[in-house]
Amino acid sequence: MRYLTDRKRAEGKGASGTGTEHHWFMTVTAVALAFLVPVFLIIFGRALGQGQEQVVATFARPFPAIVTALTLFVAMRHFAKGAQIMIEDYARGTARKIGIIAVTSLSYAVIATGLFALAKIAL
Repeated sequence: MRYLTDRKRAEGKGASGTGTEHHWFMTVTAVALAFLVPVFLIIFGRALGQGQEQVVATFARPFPAIVTALTLFVAMRHFAKGAQIMIEDYARGTARKIGIIAVTSLSYAVIATGLFALAKIAL
């Protein structure tokens, strides 16, 4: 026999049991993006308009390549989690499942494509 009340079992779990973890994930990725995006925009802005050799030379260096990879990965994971919550809030049934799978697949496809392109440039 369980001696915990319904309130005690539900305490700290939120509506789905993962609200706190989701909130912290979104907060941490948002703070990370607040630092990564401006640095990435400076790197990308300096490479914009240059010839292919200069762009390849820029992104072949470790710091720009790492910042670009981190920005891509963190931004896509932040997008996937945020879109998943939006879909969970507004879609029901099969549309919800298809939407979450589509958003997650799109996110990982963009990450894989971007990292592959970056690896081709850097190596």
